[in-house]
Amino acid sequence: MELRIDPFEHTILPHLDAAYNLARWLAGNEHDAQDIVQESCLRAVKFFEGFRGGNPRAWLLTIVRNTSYTWLKKRGAAHMHASIDDEEFELEDVAANPQQLEMAMDYVERMRAAIDQLPPEFREVIVLREMEEYSYKEIADIAAVPIGTVMSRLARGRQQLRMILCAETQTEGGQP
Repeated sequence: MELRIDPFEHTILPHLDAAYNLARWLAGNEHDAQDIVQESCLRAVKFFEGFRGGNPRAWLLTIVRNTSYTWLKKRGAAHMHASIDDEEFELEDVAANPQQLEMAMDYVERMRAAIDQLPPEFREVIVLREMEEYSYKEIADIAAVPIGTVMSRLARGRQQLRMILCAETQTEGGQP
């Protein structure tokens, strides 16, 4: 009996976790992210014959990105709100030290809130670079923008994150 592997399954399905992660960040909730990934997979199947090789992960995430923006536009999402789950951050085991655990959870919450405040184009490149560990070239391919734009958006997104986190720290410290 010969084992036959479908080229689509072999090429695209290994990247579903990354597709879901991007959709989750762009859509802001699990339900919409699942629907977006499902719609993206249908589009990927439909256009798979046109896939000429290259980076299948970037190709799929481009479809996810475009599907996300179309999906949210159809639903009238004025502000694309994203949130994340605690398990998306890898934290050292701090269970033995309640103070460290509290500090780690505070860090996760602060980062979640700060990333939520970023404009979608900054949030997108931050997630792709820092969480999915894509190269600038891969992000440029996914977002259909020049590498210079990716670098600019990353720099501006990181700067906005710093400003948000610093402002929050100053407010908590009793300063205006």
